Amino acid sequence: MPDPHLPHTFDLARIGAGLPAAALIDELGLAEATPAPRLVVEAPPGTGKTTVVPPMIAEHLTGPGRIIVTQPRRMAARAAARRLASLTGTRLGEVVGFTVRGESRTSRATRIEFVTTGVLLSRLLHDPELTGIDGVILDEVHERQLDTDLAFAMCRELADLREDLSVVVMSATLDAQLWAARLGDGPQAPATLLSVSADPHPLEIRWAPAKERPLDSRGVTWDFLDHLAATTVRALTETGEGDVLVFAPGAREVDEVASRVRRRVESDGGAGASGGPVGAGDSGTGDTIEVHTLTGRTPAKEQDAILRPRTDQGRNRRVIVSTSVAESALTIDGVRIVVDSGLSRGPRLDTRRRMSGLVTMRESKASGTQRSGRAARQGPGVAYRCMSEADWASLPEHTPPEIATSDLTSAVLALAVWGGDETLLPDPLPAGPKRQAVDNLVALGAVEISAAAMDGAGGGRSADGRQTGERPDAAEIPISALHVTQTGRAIAAVPASVWSARGLLDGAALLSPARAAEAVAVIESDQRAPGADLSALLRQLRHRKDTRFAQDCKRFASIAREFASDGDGGDTGDDGGNGGIADRGELTRGSGTALTPEDLGLVTALSYPLQIARLRSASDSEYLLASGTAASLPRDSSLQGSPWMAIAEVGLAGSRAIIRSAVPIDVDTAELAGAGLLHTEEAATFESGKVRAVRRSRLGGIELTSTPIQAGRELARRAIAESVRERGAREVLRPSEAVESLRARLGLLRAIYGDPWPEVTWEHLSDTLDQWCPDALDRIAKGSDPARVDLVSALRGLLPWPEAARLDELVPTHIEVPSGSHIRLEYPDPERAELPSPILAVKLQECFGWTDVPRICDGRVAVTMHLLSPARRPLAVTSDLASFWANAYAHVRAENRGRYPKHPWPEDPLTAPAAKGTKRSGR
Repeated sequence: MPDPHLPHTFDLARIGAGLPAAALIDELGLAEATPAPRLVVEAPPGTGKTTVVPPMIAEHLTGPGRIIVTQPRRMAARAAARRLASLTGTRLGEVVGFTVRGESRTSRATRIEFVTTGVLLSRLLHDPELTGIDGVILDEVHERQLDTDLAFAMCRELADLREDLSVVVMSATLDAQLWAARLGDGPQAPATLLSVSADPHPLEIRWAPAKERPLDSRGVTWDFLDHLAATTVRALTETGEGDVLVFAPGAREVDEVASRVRRRVESDGGAGASGGPVGAGDSGTGDTIEVHTLTGRTPAKEQDAILRPRTDQGRNRRVIVSTSVAESALTIDGVRIVVDSGLSRGPRLDTRRRMSGLVTMRESKASGTQRSGRAARQGPGVAYRCMSEADWASLPEHTPPEIATSDLTSAVLALAVWGGDETLLPDPLPAGPKRQAVDNLVALGAVEISAAAMDGAGGGRSADGRQTGERPDAAEIPISALHVTQTGRAIAAVPASVWSARGLLDGAALLSPARAAEAVAVIESDQRAPGADLSALLRQLRHRKDTRFAQDCKRFASIAREFASDGDGGDTGDDGGNGGIADRGELTRGSGTALTPEDLGLVTALSYPLQIARLRSASDSEYLLASGTAASLPRDSSLQGSPWMAIAEVGLAGSRAIIRSAVPIDVDTAELAGAGLLHTEEAATFESGKVRAVRRSRLGGIELTSTPIQAGRELARRAIAESVRERGAREVLRPSEAVESLRARLGLLRAIYGDPWPEVTWEHLSDTLDQWCPDALDRIAKGSDPARVDLVSALRGLLPWPEAARLDELVPTHIEVPSGSHIRLEYPDPERAELPSPILAVKLQECFGWTDVPRICDGRVAVTMHLLSPARRPLAVTSDLASFWANAYAHVRAENRGRYPKHPWPEDPLTAPAAKGTKRSGR
């Protein structure tokens, strides 16, 4: 083993031999004289940047510290470390090592350590100065994973505090200029950019669209998976050599496609198994075909075997069906053909349903280009895209960064523990997801909002300085204003989601650290639960004696014991949390050491109280969650019919939520774990003239009991008011003509004068019913006909004093015309956006001698005249009587004097007496 006290010297010429990225070695020497450089490295996939840059930086730095290199996935970290160790002629774990969740191969002599980004985040939170680290290299930043964005922001800030820390980001796409600005001091002073190009091998694109749509309401269709398998076999037949890399969106689809390929190959060729992990056959060309699967759940030994350089010279060919783990950062030796489903799976947050999960969707062009490029990394290749050229043209250009689509609860907690500057993130935290994340953390008891933030962001305080209880908008609160509680720091220390971490802490108090740890290890396992049954997965992990599972159990148990020894039983949460279960100690389960399915259900429910679910009536697979949304079990699940369940994982397929893992529980467990969601409410409805009230006990959105009760005054008032808001005031209250007339007059006054005249639109009146007509509501609640209830007096109660005394003067109900008649004014409906003038509809003969139209509202509003025939048909509409008599009257007279001969039609209407009746009546 090398002497750990002496820095290892890397033979860069040997390491970079034959790799285009070797050109970066000279570029660094010419461009960067800084002892601890900040660099952005841009290099296409397959150029060897992950192999060359780490030892290049190690040779550039003079300190004895370690170089950390992040990879987005565990298998990429292991593969990169193994390859670099081989090129340095050392054993893995000596000069070059790796650390991923559940596995570490390092020593005191390790100079370059490959880690997953999550491991680096954990170290930053545990040791914010990164003691003993001289450089951090963030690889594949273009993938924009959430952990990578967080690590970048933290390392960027740390580099400002530690001048001896080198930070390098590496990208395979054309966004390097943006990263240089982010890593430096903006566009005017960017970090040093090194780039390398490579002559790509020829790549042929073949289009293989399916006849069927790839997705339906439940996810990827079986027909499309058949098409994907058939295209894979076609690719084997049409191309005489090279392995095939098939991209499917998720682990389930990977297994299904691999199984279908195996059956097709065996059916076509008739050969037996050749030792492939899934199965094998013959392609019809004489080659033996091995079928492998490659996902994050594939055992490490199988992953390593697939990624190891091929040394066999036989005629066997491989089909490797993979998720997006093989999209970048990995070179699979021997691949010359890619079959791309065109589908991807990524995290999505539904803030309305307070639910997050993985969603299957169409890939972006950037993702599809990366996938196709895998075929041409080592030589000419062929890529089959299971879509048409038109489909390809309609794809989005880029995959959105995870920060824009994911649940940010864990990210906000990490930033709060770090205590740094969130503005250094590549993109700002979206307001809606940030708001939900802060609310979640407060409910979990992980953070508290500082008093200064409450005052500065809209929270109020009373005159004596006490908090009024009004919360500011969480989206406006800077992360630095969040105080992390002891519970929050314990949660952040658990290498799991914040939900599972809280379940671990509370579960340890109710069960034991070991039993709670085993439950969380099952929940956090990246293995698929058979038929969504989490208990079945527990049995599988125990039976297989899964090494990673055992390590997680030990690690989680250690954290739980450490938390318990600190004497902190957990901060109480509020709505959405567990209500401080560990504090109250309401129930302690049996003292046995073995985790039971009942224990697993309790910890799952403690972890995800909003995902406690009850079976819907008349269904075996549809469940209502405490969050108020619905989810369904897969068709083949053995859990169907379970009355209650605790759900650990859901997937989103369009508007549907699919349960991916769950465990049955009883109602007592549901109420215990969801104690913070238990509440009783009284509700009432107003239908068919009657108020009906019930008292309900609920667990979040799940109704437990419902009992009819007599509605109290306030409850009845709210029921009628809600009915008015939903169905409309005219339908429910059936206001009289007098009410509508007064409302119209007040509406005009409001439009002309504003305050203090009241707002009388039905929208506003409906929202304030209990303020302006409480007595009327009480009478309606007791059974009075709404149409006979006196709303006029209630409406008059809104009139301002002393202005009310001038109501009839400003907006009279009637206008006296020259004939002596008092004609009713028609006022416009206040619901109209722009109110027209009031209308005076009057017989033309009653207006003889009148030259000016009447005006109201102290002369501010001119009345619109509707001049009528003796039969009360409209003859003219005018707001200028003098102009009408001078210009239009002669034409009206000529057309109507013969039609109405009994009525006067004088030649000079200005001197003729106004007449109510006929010539003979003399009136």
